[in-house]
Amino acid sequence: MAMKASLQLRVGTQLTMTPQLQQAIALLQLSTLDLRQEIQQALESNPMLELDDGFGEQAAGETPEDDWNSEIPTELAVDSDWTDTYPDHAAAPSGSGEGPDFERQAEGQSLNGHLAWQLAMTDLEPRQRLIAESLIDAVNSAGYLAQPLEEIRDGLRQQGLDGLPTREVEQVLLRLQQFEPTGIFARDLRECLMLQLATLPDDTPLLPQARRLVRQFLEALAADDRRLLKRRLSLEDAELDAVIGLIRTLDPRPGSAYGEVGSDYVIPDLVALHDQRGWRIELNAEALPRLRIQPDYMALVRRADKSQNNQFLKDHLQEARWLMKSLTSRNDTLLRVGREIMTRQIDFLEQGEEAMKPLVLADIAQAVEMHESTISRVTTQKYIHTPRGVFELKFFFSSHVGGEGEGDAHSSTAIRARIRKLVQGEPPRKPLSDSRLVDLLAEDGIRVARRTVAKYREALGIPSSSERKRFK
Repeated sequence: MAMKASLQLRVGTQLTMTPQLQQAIALLQLSTLDLRQEIQQALESNPMLELDDGFGEQAAGETPEDDWNSEIPTELAVDSDWTDTYPDHAAAPSGSGEGPDFERQAEGQSLNGHLAWQLAMTDLEPRQRLIAESLIDAVNSAGYLAQPLEEIRDGLRQQGLDGLPTREVEQVLLRLQQFEPTGIFARDLRECLMLQLATLPDDTPLLPQARRLVRQFLEALAADDRRLLKRRLSLEDAELDAVIGLIRTLDPRPGSAYGEVGSDYVIPDLVALHDQRGWRIELNAEALPRLRIQPDYMALVRRADKSQNNQFLKDHLQEARWLMKSLTSRNDTLLRVGREIMTRQIDFLEQGEEAMKPLVLADIAQAVEMHESTISRVTTQKYIHTPRGVFELKFFFSSHVGGEGEGDAHSSTAIRARIRKLVQGEPPRKPLSDSRLVDLLAEDGIRVARRTVAKYREALGIPSSSERKRFK
């Protein structure tokens, strides 16, 4: 029987994480100070890059259209569903005068604070929230759950959750394991790596083998027993190298990127300005230096000869183009998200914290057609300068607290501001009790439990009514 050769055409899609896309994602996550350092390193290592005339009218990464700009590939959209594919690992402001002071000191954020913020943005029942808070308290600096679930369960039972089953604690843990950074709340290294592998696209090459290796043969990998791994996973040398390479891209200590709370300088990325036309949000043109291609070296590249030196310049030219493209993409994304947030929080700009509207990640993600995790990254360590001060974009998110009717919800930030104002105006000899605060808030249409008021009061650093009376 004769064998016939034939050609078959198969149509399919496969996601490829190019180094350029990885670079764009990495730049998006950096704070302005960290990004300045990255730009400085690029200037030192790439002869094709140079600073334009200091800080100018264009934001970093913006360049006029020219003959090389059209050659840059266009894969970098403003939002490319980056968080679905990548694991964790404009004009200057107008006006005269000196302008706002763009640098100030601000507190950094600990891992515990980052997790608590995400919890505030998560819809949980009060009982589940209490469990989640205990789980967050049990996370160590590396991002692992440092206590057995049984101990956490027993502690919660002592707090009043009688008869709490371990299964309910596990269900809340599964919710929290979806938080960032990916791999958080794992109970051991195997679970940490499996959580990270679970976020990768299903069509990632050799993903099933990588999951099986981590699940069953992690000890063999640690012992570098390649013979066992090849035999049990049915892999050739090259395939095993690719599987191991994929696993090495994961972070065995996902919480280590967050340090203890400390001080650092903050440079706002955005500026909120008001004039006769109303409010507008712009990029802070003074935040980052403006880059351009070095014209003399560009002229050498245009010779189009095939010398080794010319190839060296061509390679660095492509790197320079991608860096500038990534910076532009970062600025476009940041500006879109910042404008959408402030559009919803205009009342805060005009009236203060008491006018803060409820806002969660999903609201902005849906409006700008991005993934919620992308919004989380864009708003972390990104700041906006407003007439009321400099704020991290995450500040403008707060959970919903019910009002008297449908659609009459209040933000937790606004309620805390209202409590602070009530306490500041209380009679010195008769401070307001938590129960009285509940009644006064109800008169404003804000229905909250006394325990919630006590929690907000403690978060504001306000002593109890009996302690305030003694200090008056």
